[in-house]
Amino acid sequence: MGDQDEVTFRRFTAAQARGIRGVVESVYTDAYTAAIASGDPFDSVEQFMHRFDAYTGSDRGFEMVVAYDGARTAIGQTWGWPLGPDARWWSGLEEEPEPGFTEETGYRTFALSEIMVRQAWTGRGIAHRLHDELLRTRPETRATLLVEQDNEPAYRAYVSWGWRKAGRLRPAWEDAPTYEVLILPLPLPK
Repeated sequence: MGDQDEVTFRRFTAAQARGIRGVVESVYTDAYTAAIASGDPFDSVEQFMHRFDAYTGSDRGFEMVVAYDGARTAIGQTWGWPLGPDARWWSGLEEEPEPGFTEETGYRTFALSEIMVRQAWTGRGIAHRLHDELLRTRPETRATLLVEQDNEPAYRAYVSWGWRKAGRLRPAWEDAPTYEVLILPLPLPK
């Protein structure tokens, strides 16, 4: 296994991401071994890949970044898309933090949907680098993400990267948990 200097990043559109579906599943299976083993239907590989297919099956500006150990092995991934005027992202929001918070135009908010790193690569700053790589060129004025309420390590990491809590939300996905909603102003500082 190489060091951080050997990590490279590649960007993928929705169509390109579908072309490496097996890689996406492999990274998820490694990164979420414990969650998958818990038996929670929401965390099953089948449900995760069903959501991935839904994310990449529409023409809403999906973008994915994959981190590689040099050019060889995928070690992490992150993705999202801009929220359009008809986005259902905010469905299930417990309370709107301010008037107009959920109004979307297609260029206001980027939804960071997933970020994950293979277990052997955790604790090396790969997640933060994936995060920055995905968001650094986004034209939207803010980003949003959802973090499970009991995932304190992820929550602390996001707050340290500049995210702030904006509320709670339970998505419409079957068996979905309740999440903390976080917001980050864009563009990222240089």
